[in-house]
Amino acid sequence: MDWGKCLLKHEDISGAGGPESLDAELSYVRNDVVNHYALSFNLLIPSETNNLHFTWHAKSKVEYKLGFQVHDPMAMALPQANISLQGEVPRTLSVFRVELSCTGRLDSDVTILMQLNLTINSSKNITVLNFKRRKMCYKKLEPEVKSPTADKNSSKAIFDPVNAAPTTSTRVFYISVGVCCAVIFLVAIILAVLHLHSMKRIELDDSISDSSSSQGLSQPSTQTTQYLRADTPNNATPVTSKCYPTLRIEKNDLKSVTLMEAKAKVKDIAISRERITLKDVLQEGTFGRIFHGILIEEKDPSKEKQVFVKTVKDQASEVQVTMMLTESCKLRGLHHRNLLPITHVCIEEGEKPMVLLPYMNWGNLKLFLRQCKLVEANNPQAISQQDLVHMAIQIACGMSYLARREVIHKDLAARNCVIDEALQVKITDNALSRDLFPMDYHCLGDNENRPVRWMALESLVNNEFSSASDVWAFGVTLWELMTLGQTPYVDIDPFEMAAYLKDGYRIAQPINCPDELFAVMACCWALDPEERPKFQQLVQCLTEFHAALGAYV
Repeated sequence: MDWGKCLLKHEDISGAGGPESLDAELSYVRNDVVNHYALSFNLLIPSETNNLHFTWHAKSKVEYKLGFQVHDPMAMALPQANISLQGEVPRTLSVFRVELSCTGRLDSDVTILMQLNLTINSSKNITVLNFKRRKMCYKKLEPEVKSPTADKNSSKAIFDPVNAAPTTSTRVFYISVGVCCAVIFLVAIILAVLHLHSMKRIELDDSISDSSSSQGLSQPSTQTTQYLRADTPNNATPVTSKCYPTLRIEKNDLKSVTLMEAKAKVKDIAISRERITLKDVLQEGTFGRIFHGILIEEKDPSKEKQVFVKTVKDQASEVQVTMMLTESCKLRGLHHRNLLPITHVCIEEGEKPMVLLPYMNWGNLKLFLRQCKLVEANNPQAISQQDLVHMAIQIACGMSYLARREVIHKDLAARNCVIDEALQVKITDNALSRDLFPMDYHCLGDNENRPVRWMALESLVNNEFSSASDVWAFGVTLWELMTLGQTPYVDIDPFEMAAYLKDGYRIAQPINCPDELFAVMACCWALDPEERPKFQQLVQCLTEFHAALGAYV
């Protein structure tokens, strides 16, 4: 039966006013095939989330009927859609919204069933799509209303010394009850912690078998919560070549550099503020900003070129300014097509320091990947698996050049790469990254924010960094590419990361990631640095895989 292509994509769930959001993408019908795995996926919706957003379209005429059911009408009203319950699927990418409203009458875990009946050209052949969602509804607490009599009696009790003072026996009784309750509560907390810890271990072992059966979706449905043991093959083809690390290892000892010393290091590339024009703000943090700027050529003022401008706000401290200038010099003086070092700085007195880099019009890679995942209705950005592998090859090429020059990046991630409209990717420094992506950095009690989820075990435990630790971070960056910007180890406490890695657990294979590509990631995450591949090996392996993908396109 060829009834055209109808794609229903659950692309965003956002709260009405809450800060939390949940991104998901489930392809129910693609290439004329109903994805039954997606239909059986029961997504848990946060209690503060009140709206579901769906993106859909069809290649040919497809009529639909939409219906809803809730198993507990007392806890949740029937869902309401902002489209008619019967009509024709739009021919272009469109978004419709479904509102989920709890009644507030009682606490209940509500199951919502959304049914979509699709008919091709008014025929009798109907395709029925049933998919479920779950949401926890809570009872609203009614404010206590006191009668005038009660107020009068209570006020009288306040000023009555006889009624206000409890007897000695009553006091002893209440103290005894309180002590018993405290002991019971403490024991319950200890048992709960032990139970959750054991459940985590069970879930991690169960996830090994779950991930191998998860096939068929074009993108992952939610942030992954599955983790794999490093010794688990997961149907992946092992990398047979012997992996050798580069020899250079250095400690992460950040020497205290003064602002004057930082300015002295970049004095030779300092330019006048008059040559810089700031345009749009591209990214903004607590104390830092990245602008789209214009730089006037020194020799020919009639010529201009576009640049990124990194700068700080007024409230930035001297330490933060010094760190921005120091970290911006990480790639200075290096020349490679996949690196983006600084070109100029502005350090004039009375002006906020500015760092200039060549402009890449699609900007930050992590934000670009997440934008691709959201698929806007008016301007969809399609990205293929072959494109993602090509991006990975470019990052590996840039890192291979750094390894040959004995330069250690220490913070390789999608957030520290940029991309243009030709899908050319370049690696940048990590200046301002802690401020612009605060959720990717954590302080483990040593007063230093570090990218814990991207770090190798020896870097976490011993502060040792090498090209081999950069290889580990590259494996995580490759995972970011294949998940379109998801956060790795999102459910793991940063303080537990070292223990998880020691025990052999790793992030699971992305649903749309081929086994061969996941094998490359797994090789990067070997505990022993000597067992990880060199970047040149990664370039060769990914290039061969990219060519194999092209043969099937």
